[in-house]
Amino acid sequence: MNKIIYPIAAVLILAGSAFTFVTATSWQIAEGYSIAFSSDDASGIFKGFKGNIAFDEQNPAASKFDVTIDVATINTGNGLQNKHAKSDEWFDVAKYPQIHFSSQKITRVGNGFQAAGDLEIHGVKRPATIPFTFKKSGTGGSFAGSFIVNRSDFKVGKPGGDVGEQIKLDISVPVTK
Repeated sequence: MNKIIYPIAAVLILAGSAFTFVTATSWQIAEGYSIAFSSDDASGIFKGFKGNIAFDEQNPAASKFDVTIDVATINTGNGLQNKHAKSDEWFDVAKYPQIHFSSQKITRVGNGFQAAGDLEIHGVKRPATIPFTFKKSGTGGSFAGSFIVNRSDFKVGKPGGDVGEQIKLDISVPVTK
């Protein structure tokens, strides 16, 4: 009887281990994050950022980002510009209150990583690839990245208006476990 049980147990253990999934570490967004934007004509920050970050630098394929920016928290340093940016001529905060990014695939590239996924701004969802680095520090870490968004691709503002089409986003996000 024992001769039959041991091989069956071994097969069950092997089969079970084949279906175990490696899960990435869940990180909590810490205070001190920075979501800055700039162009030749306008610059500022967004003060509202939240979401879920699961990241494993040893196994980026098991990682996932699902984050949002609260568009109403835009701050250009000028109250009149802030009001204009929130209006229906630009971001239309009443109708589109969030910028959303959800990764589909995270890969290692050179000394950093890139997150490919869907970026939704102003009700328009487009594929986007965001390059970033991750620096671990004790029980926390920090993500940093820069990328360019063409605002007309997302129907933000009037094409060819007073603000350039290319908007650079600089992101720095400290995290804790």
